[in-house]
Amino acid sequence: MPGQLTLLDSPALWYRAFHGVPDSIRSPQGEPVNAVRGFFDLVSRVIRDTRPARLVATVDLDWRPAFRVAAVPSYKLHRTTEGGAEAEPPELGAQVAVILEVLEALGIPVAGAEGHEADDVIGTLATRETGAVDIVTGDRDLLQLVRDAGPVRVLYAVEKMKPYDEGAVAAKHQIPGTAYADFAVLRGDPSDGLPGVKGVGEKTAAALVSRFGSIEGILAALDSGAQEGFPAGARAKLEAAREYLAVAPAVSRVVCDLPLPLYDDALPLAPRDPAGLVALSDRWGLDSALERFLHALELARAE
Repeated sequence: MPGQLTLLDSPALWYRAFHGVPDSIRSPQGEPVNAVRGFFDLVSRVIRDTRPARLVATVDLDWRPAFRVAAVPSYKLHRTTEGGAEAEPPELGAQVAVILEVLEALGIPVAGAEGHEADDVIGTLATRETGAVDIVTGDRDLLQLVRDAGPVRVLYAVEKMKPYDEGAVAAKHQIPGTAYADFAVLRGDPSDGLPGVKGVGEKTAAALVSRFGSIEGILAALDSGAQEGFPAGARAKLEAAREYLAVAPAVSRVVCDLPLPLYDDALPLAPRDPAGLVALSDRWGLDSALERFLHALELARAE
């Protein structure tokens, strides 16, 4: 189906809404609905401002996939409980269930893949798309997906939906616009438990990926015995980190070839379940938020 596709990194967005919207926002029965209201208000603004033709909400069916943990055991370890479950506030988990019910009633497809994160679903959908794609996220990992062909850009919620294309990534990090994943492997990412190469910071990581292009390019240069192109002291640090460099790309790089089905991703002309949507709105006190959302859909469909 032609027209711009918008992909929602739903877990990143509802987590941001939960922590960014006061928990004084409550249902008629007194339960917090700050994440629900914040999520739909954020998406409403994106739809209103960018007018996509299609929309998919992606979700984690495994927030800490085994293949990433096997590569780097510290991956997201700091976000787990003693029993290994995700350390998620119970108030957020209850609201996620409401968000998913509302998306179902609206008729917006929710896409996930067993054993994978929402990032991987987004990577696959963006990669197989030939037209324009917007990725809405608060996770900088997805900057690796930007490309001028298509184009694919990231609307970064942390910076008030600043759009990132290849040029914006290059300007911010002084790296090739499509090299963010390799840059992150070298620099590390504490928010994901990705340690990085000891002693290699942002400037050195940027210089390395700019010179060698990828982790594979860096390893090939090490294997060849080349001395040129390595910032002072970096070669020895990289040699010491060879084991990490061999496995870390599997953690940092998004999977882009999942066998996902086709989705009916056209913006809905009307809610799939109007009665159900009204019931959810009444139960959770979402009248104003859903009115704004439906109005945004109407504006986008009129384009």
